[in-house]
Amino acid sequence: MSTSAEWNALRQQILDKAVVRGKVILSSGREADYYIDLRRVTLDAQAAPLVGVVMRQVNSGFDYRAVGGLTLGADPVAAAMMHNAAGDGELLNSFVVRKSEKQHGLQRRIEGPDVNGIRVLAVEDTSTTGSSVLTAVDALLIDGAVIAGVSVIVDRGARAAVEERGYEYTAAYSLVDLGLE
Repeated sequence: MSTSAEWNALRQQILDKAVVRGKVILSSGREADYYIDLRRVTLDAQAAPLVGVVMRQVNSGFDYRAVGGLTLGADPVAAAMMHNAAGDGELLNSFVVRKSEKQHGLQRRIEGPDVNGIRVLAVEDTSTTGSSVLTAVDALLIDGAVIAGVSVIVDRGARAAVEERGYEYTAAYSLVDLGLE
């Protein structure tokens, strides 16, 4: 991937703020020697705008009208992309996929503008197995969305699982890009 000044700046923000050293158990159940806590970046006033820029650059080849994924990791990524698009005079909706259907009110699983018939980009902050983002994809398909692609900020190994399901996959950074592998 070609690198931009924003890509380099976000990479440094990730390294400075999000990489936590020490033994951890990932949501996949795997053990790792470090944890990448991307909420320390996606919710950071300096880094979040870079998330929007970089994720839109990485996904410029996709045709999509809305962006989102499984709450909580995807929420600030989608919001950053939506706000970056607005700053460029473009309309990009975002949505939130709940982990389970809401039991009151409208009982929706996907919050935000209707995704039925809309080309969407499913996002996540980081993914090891693809489980979270593919859970979001399944919910989106039930609601009639058209999956344009799947994208993460940092790929920890989910590419094969996502591509096996037939979706195009992008990641702003690999572990190699971050010097973690």
